[in-house]
Amino acid sequence: MSLNDQRFAIVDLPEIPQEILDSYDRCPVDEYMGNGTRFKRFSQYRLHHDEEQGWQFGLLEHRDYTAFTKFNPVGGGIKRKYLPIEADFTPLIRAGMEGLGLDKSEDWQINVHQNRTRAEGDRVGPLTPEGVHHDGHEFVMIAILRRNNVGGGKTRLWRPGADAPFWDGTLEAGQAVLLDDRALQHDVTDVTSADGGPGHRDIVIVAFSRWKEKWYGEDHDKAALTADAM
Repeated sequence: MSLNDQRFAIVDLPEIPQEILDSYDRCPVDEYMGNGTRFKRFSQYRLHHDEEQGWQFGLLEHRDYTAFTKFNPVGGGIKRKYLPIEADFTPLIRAGMEGLGLDKSEDWQINVHQNRTRAEGDRVGPLTPEGVHHDGHEFVMIAILRRNNVGGGKTRLWRPGADAPFWDGTLEAGQAVLLDDRALQHDVTDVTSADGGPGHRDIVIVAFSRWKEKWYGEDHDKAALTADAM
């Protein structure tokens, strides 16, 4: 599997362990995005490829999450405090990595976002309040783990500057989309309740950047906060 000529791919995930699904029940509310409908944990890793053992995941020291306003005008330009992820998502991440063809001669850094979005009655759950956007990384993986009593949540892929998406589709539980984040923009329509009762959509988003591009640490945070203050 590899990205197609349009620079994306839809892949199937391996069986999702129950302990991963259960861990979403322990995600605290996201105080920065979603207006009370989003629940989140966040962790970061360094990836190194070993000739004998393949890709190795090194958990990085937990830090506040910072993003550039040019990529996220809603949540960028500030330090966002999230609890670290409890569950082991690495088997699911490896499944996505197989389709990306990461350069094995370099180390990579990944941001891993564990997100639950809830909807109930007329209250929808916004998935991309920042609108059509790039995340700023080289590749992005958006994996759907569960859709419980929800509608909406349609993924849309855009050419930069286009008036309409060139692809859209509703990813089902057990599927993921892999994106060339520099070639494409994306957004997702709001989650709605399927029958008026409570529902939720559980996903994990993984953003891949080359380690040398410094998307982790003091230098990155200072650059993001300084740029957004200018």
